[in-house]
Amino acid sequence: MELLNVLEQIDEEAKIIETVNRAGYKAWMPKRIVFTPDALDEPYGQEILKRAESLNLNIDLVKNNRITGLRGATDRETYKIAKNTLAVVNAPKSAFNLRPIPPSADWQFHLAEGCPAHCQYCYLAGSLQGPPTIRVFANLPAILENTIKYERLNQITSYEASCYTDPLSLEHITGGLAKTIEFFGSRPMSHLRFVTKFDAVNSLINLNHNGRTRFRCSLNADAVARRLEGGTPGVKARIQALRQMALPKAQGGGGYPIGVVLAPIMPIPNWEEAYIDLFEELQQALNFQTDLTFELITHRFTLGSKDILMSWYPNTSLDMEESTRSTKRNKFGGIKYVYTREQMTYMKSFFEQQIQQRFPQSKTLYWT
Repeated sequence: MELLNVLEQIDEEAKIIETVNRAGYKAWMPKRIVFTPDALDEPYGQEILKRAESLNLNIDLVKNNRITGLRGATDRETYKIAKNTLAVVNAPKSAFNLRPIPPSADWQFHLAEGCPAHCQYCYLAGSLQGPPTIRVFANLPAILENTIKYERLNQITSYEASCYTDPLSLEHITGGLAKTIEFFGSRPMSHLRFVTKFDAVNSLINLNHNGRTRFRCSLNADAVARRLEGGTPGVKARIQALRQMALPKAQGGGGYPIGVVLAPIMPIPNWEEAYIDLFEELQQALNFQTDLTFELITHRFTLGSKDILMSWYPNTSLDMEESTRSTKRNKFGGIKYVYTREQMTYMKSFFEQQIQQRFPQSKTLYWT
């Protein structure tokens, strides 16, 4: 009888997954994928080339290690060209000098830079130089081996892989995220973390992660996601992907530790009701015991990022009014515009209460 119940549950989950896949996001396909000579010298670069050929992508094998043809007549045209270009290159030497990234993880490293989504608050605006082209690093095996040097003696060391990209958004073309998960799965004292707004998790379900990769999903109120997160799957599809990754392997899931990154939190009209709806949907999907964390990040911007975002999205409805914000200086003296102390205090209390009420076994890592 117990076996029958398990089989019925697996069948029910398969139906849920099938429904999600039918209704899910159509995978991003670049209009141009560029390979540099040094990238093609790498076995992984050759793997990506074969994948690109199988997907019938427009392949450009350039003669030197510079990517050209990205600039348009206007900022908006440059943005459009860059966002439709995937460049397969080798990461520079500087990428092997890992930087700490508290409170997210001990260290950050990069599978890629850039993202095919069109989030109007994009965190990468001002963080990366030049047009927002997506760059994938063909020397990934060397990048992964380099992380071993940063392991702490007799302590678990955590690594963040999604500071400058959404690795799942590119996985159908690169396969690099699966390689990374299995690499960390073989290292008992190293843990991997990444966050995504995408839902194509089927290729990750059966990997040997050994509980050392935390799959984190970026979620927001539906009104925010629909209005400001272009080119991404809907919130419902992401939540079902989160469920699929968290379910025990015996029930057809991935058995991963999971996390929810609520970001960027915004006090939109009727925001309490909007976020309560999100929490209720999340609670229904995660109706089983799981290793769950929360990270709570409010919206903020700099004047530099605001200028870039306004050039990319001139008609945005994103609130970046400086006069209604407080300012906060970072350790380098830069100024960020954040919500007022009163707003932050009230919102923090609201979100902590919702999480404690609905997910008492979870852990909230930070509020910022």
